[in-house]
Amino acid sequence: MFLYFSLLYIASLFNAKARLLVSGQKTTLSKLKQIVKSTDHWVWFHAASVGEFEQGRPLIERYRQLYPGRRILLTFFSPSGYEMRKDYQGVDLVAYLPFATRRNARRMLQILPLEEVFFIKYEFWPAYLRALKKASIKTYLVSAIFHPKQAFFRWWGGWYRKLLHCFTYLFVQDEASRTLLADYGIHNVEVAGDTRFDRVNEICSVRNHIPQMECFVEDGLPVIVAGSTWPADEVLLARFLQEHADVKLVVVPHEINEEHLHQIFQFFDGRYVRFSQATSNSLRHTKCLLIDNLGMLSQLYRYATVTYVGGGFGVGIHNLIEAAVYGKPVVFGPNYKSFREAHRLIEEGGGFTISNYIELCGVLESQLTDSTSAGIAAGRYVQSELGATEKILNKIKN
Repeated sequence: MFLYFSLLYIASLFNAKARLLVSGQKTTLSKLKQIVKSTDHWVWFHAASVGEFEQGRPLIERYRQLYPGRRILLTFFSPSGYEMRKDYQGVDLVAYLPFATRRNARRMLQILPLEEVFFIKYEFWPAYLRALKKASIKTYLVSAIFHPKQAFFRWWGGWYRKLLHCFTYLFVQDEASRTLLADYGIHNVEVAGDTRFDRVNEICSVRNHIPQMECFVEDGLPVIVAGSTWPADEVLLARFLQEHADVKLVVVPHEINEEHLHQIFQFFDGRYVRFSQATSNSLRHTKCLLIDNLGMLSQLYRYATVTYVGGGFGVGIHNLIEAAVYGKPVVFGPNYKSFREAHRLIEEGGGFTISNYIELCGVLESQLTDSTSAGIAAGRYVQSELGATEKILNKIKN
């Protein structure tokens, strides 16, 4: 840990994100000192980044409804998570996680009169977990998923596996995770499912209309909404659009830095309209709309005939259920093996994986012609997975 945090300090001299992290985490304890009262009852939620926050958001908001007298701290490790959600009004303080040293953990618990702590999905900081265990503070892991290749279950992972015993309860997504933990003597486990399903269902239920999209789709042509795309995805989609004049495409890049936007310009030969520059006239006369801002994707899938989720030609696909909740077929690349929801969508007939352009053509042409049955299957799968938030809260109330 000392070496890791030392490297972050060095990186902060050259990297803007590292600089935000290093400077931001220094302020958390002083902020807490200013607002915490000895009579307070605090609950702490921690998310690595914005994805984990969205996963835990239904739990945070339902917890606030059930316990309005308790104050809530939300921490992030990632600068992108903090910067995107620092103005979130559902908690009393949004802050960076102070670097996980024993000193910081001790000071955190001295300042905060904690009732409970929730770590969302994947965050295992030894100093904090040990301090919470020693202080007998209820600590939960939420929406976790475990598999044999993780460090906990390797022959050299005994030290790391001990951290799992620091949790009061581990709420996992599936039975396979529960069984694996039981094999290693960890039995304080509940299969609660994934709170992300509750979150995407909430988003879907709010019918926000986007005027630019209404204009873009008004001619009735089939629409592909491609979310969280990377260059490997965009090359294929650009070729498909070039060869299919009767289709429209919305591209939502995973990263919108200028370097990536320039790549997209080259892939599409500049034949698109950027959302930030769109007019009613330009939207009616273009086949491709490029979303060059953050935070819109979950609402855009509503307008799709077929959805495409990027990342499957790289480290792994992004959020599939964010698209499936709208009852749309979901297409994604080949790197999905460790994603439970991808396997389930394929099994249910609502998801399709592709490995090359020929396969992409086959799937898109088929689904753009008739997406009804696959869309129903995708939506039905999401509905079957709802309820993790209430399962968790019912368990901790007992």
